[in-house]
Amino acid sequence: MNQLKSREPGSVTLPGTLSESLRAELVAFRRDLHMHPELGNQEFRTTAALKARLEAAGLAPKVLPGGTGLLCDIGSRAVGRSMLAIRADLDALPIPDAKTVAYRSTVANRAHACGHDVHTTTVLGAGLVIAELDRQGLLPNAVRLIFQPAEEVLPGGAADVVEAGVLDGVGRIIAVHCDPRVDAGKIGLRAGPITSACDRLEVTLDGPGGHTARPHLTTDLVTAAARVATDVPAVLARRVDARSGLSVTWGRIEAGHAPNVIPQHAELSGTVRCLDLPAWRDAPDLVHAAIDEVATLHRAKSTVTYVRGVPPVVNDPAVAELLRDAMTARRGPYAIEDTEQSLGGEDFSWYLEHVPGAMARLGVRTPGDTRVRDLHAGDFDVDERCIESGVELFTAAALLDAMPQP
Repeated sequence: MNQLKSREPGSVTLPGTLSESLRAELVAFRRDLHMHPELGNQEFRTTAALKARLEAAGLAPKVLPGGTGLLCDIGSRAVGRSMLAIRADLDALPIPDAKTVAYRSTVANRAHACGHDVHTTTVLGAGLVIAELDRQGLLPNAVRLIFQPAEEVLPGGAADVVEAGVLDGVGRIIAVHCDPRVDAGKIGLRAGPITSACDRLEVTLDGPGGHTARPHLTTDLVTAAARVATDVPAVLARRVDARSGLSVTWGRIEAGHAPNVIPQHAELSGTVRCLDLPAWRDAPDLVHAAIDEVATLHRAKSTVTYVRGVPPVVNDPAVAELLRDAMTARRGPYAIEDTEQSLGGEDFSWYLEHVPGAMARLGVRTPGDTRVRDLHAGDFDVDERCIESGVELFTAAALLDAMPQP
């Protein structure tokens, strides 16, 4: 076997770049996925397409127990070494595709508006390149591809995938997430927390209701709901260290049907986000107490449903450095930007409860484009040159991870 030697980042050219034909194939594959988005745990077509392409490359992917998603090992395990895993997520969002492009979604109210089609295509491309490196004797250690369903479904499909044993034999795990604020060809990187915890909150308020002419004889649920919406975040701001970033944001409030009737029932739903892992663990009790106190003040009976979502993604410094070295080897140090911790949630965090890992932000913005394309928006799209940079990042990371350490 040809042995790769330890080196300073950027001092040699690593193998594993894309051919023109594979680059074109991956763009076509991504566009096909984009036209046929599937929601969490329904990614049957996507799974079948991946399985067929990996098998055509001589690999042996295994469908995960839930019927969607795949695991695929490439190469042979080196004695005494654990594998590097590379993870992609498959599912789309339940929103309409608002773009006017040839590859617009063909499914009503379904769109790949978070870039999971790019994540999937990038990991597929990396797998095809790594398989070729293995055939050439240039892969010193095995690599595992994980194509995970249901990232958008709380508490995230990653929890089920981990329970199915996909991390057995894995020592480190890496991933990317599209970032429309970073130019294609670059990545954003950070050691430590890079996303936030995200939980779901449902609140119901009940009371006798009555005529709007006599609110003093009833429980004024509209006012109670308004107070819960405004006062609960304020109460929490004084009970949690501000550096934890604990934030309650409401997305829905419903109460009443007529202008002169005080309703007997009101509902609120929203999210709880948190930058800090210890504060996230305390959040359910703190949020419950704050809601109960505000509701009681207005004589409303509250019922709280707190749905645990995902903890923050906390990048392991050594694995983040691996990604930095990999991108430096491919495109130089100027292809890496420091990035901040976001308030978005990502179920990649569940893997990091078991093995060290890191997620990079994959630049998808066309350089010089001043339009603001946000994630989870119907007009979200990418500069498809990001696929090549993502594949080369992953393949370089796989090679560097397997090198003997100095």
